[in-house]
Amino acid sequence: MAASIYGSVKKIDYEWRWNRIPQYFVYQGTDAHKIPFDGVITEITQQKKSSTIVMTSESGDVESVVVDSDSIRVSAGEDLFEGDTVGYTSDWYLGPLMKGLWTTIWLSAVSSVIALFIGLFTGLARVAKNYVVSMLAAIYVEIIRGTPLLVQIFIAYFFIATVFDLSRNVAGIGALSLFAGAYVAEIVRAGIQSIPKGQMEAARSLGMTTPQAMMDIILPQAFKRILPPLSGQFISLIKDSSLVSVIAITDLTKSGREIITSTFAPFEVWLVVAAMYLIITSVLSQLVFYMERRLAVSD
Repeated sequence: MAASIYGSVKKIDYEWRWNRIPQYFVYQGTDAHKIPFDGVITEITQQKKSSTIVMTSESGDVESVVVDSDSIRVSAGEDLFEGDTVGYTSDWYLGPLMKGLWTTIWLSAVSSVIALFIGLFTGLARVAKNYVVSMLAAIYVEIIRGTPLLVQIFIAYFFIATVFDLSRNVAGIGALSLFAGAYVAEIVRAGIQSIPKGQMEAARSLGMTTPQAMMDIILPQAFKRILPPLSGQFISLIKDSSLVSVIAITDLTKSGREIITSTFAPFEVWLVVAAMYLIITSVLSQLVFYMERRLAVSD
């Protein structure tokens, strides 16, 4: 990969601009403080790093503001008009990449939880003896698995969200949840059917109802078997969440696009974005490995 990237860059005579990337993680910004009325500066208390400016209006209202000592633009006794700047404060702020990363994380987390519940109930419906329930679950799975996620996002946003007046975040989460839920349902169905039928028969012979046997006997055993494919599906969901950028949700991918338009550094930005996705999925993979080791203790 490194060799192919290097060869491609050399072929097009690309100039690396890595120095432009750090500011999109965190940056130091300044906020201007303005006088909210026509008045006078009655007092300035200066300290080493910050100073307090006391402002008094013509009607006697008093307000104070704390600014950086080296940014003061007024002096005591000076008359000012509403909107005049008295000073600035500087602070560190999260850049677009970190904000986009946070959006991707919470969007994927919420969608994964909802997809897990959808997949669990749909998977149970798939193995139910009731023909209508089983068939409805099968129709849902086939429709979702047989259509592209991008098309589903467009339908969720431009049709369903418009009809029910939903926000783009709700539409994006709904589309991701329904899409992943269909795949989780098949994983759950396969996990349940992999447990020998004798387990259910033994539980029923002990006086358990079918729901009790499913919750206490079948599902705990099936969970150990479906954990690896389940984690793989959720990792895919994190990567699939990049598609919500087409409906103007500012996730990590959309943030990367916006940065490229201002820096003209596509190689650097996309490599950084790919690395950030890799970090998220790697952390999730390690968490799943830990859960597998803990569950293996009881075997």
